[in-house]
Amino acid sequence: MRWLLVALGGAVGAVARYGVGLVALRWGEAVPLSTWAVNALGCLLIGLALPLVRADGARLAVLVGVLGSFTTFSTYSADTVLLWESGRPGLAAANALGSVVVGVAFVALGLALGRQWAPAG
Repeated sequence: MRWLLVALGGAVGAVARYGVGLVALRWGEAVPLSTWAVNALGCLLIGLALPLVRADGARLAVLVGVLGSFTTFSTYSADTVLLWESGRPGLAAANALGSVVVGVAFVALGLALGRQWAPAG
């Protein structure tokens, strides 16, 4: 049942992300507005949901499913804020900086490998 809650929530989040992307395209493609919009909205929603959504099943569906597929940036941001609030500012800073540095580095690595292995043409 837990898997089903996550899967159903994930479907809702994925469709919502796609919808936000379509709306953001109306303002152009010069900057990744859809990513910015999804990340900002996801952060707002997880901030609202953390104290309000209490039941285990609802937390799985909303936090892991909907918001997890909508944007993992909200979880990263929430983890960073919760570390800070729990009196661990060093870990909060390491999480914030480390996630960005590792994420960008791994995208660059993945692109380099993918381009190397991609068929010519």
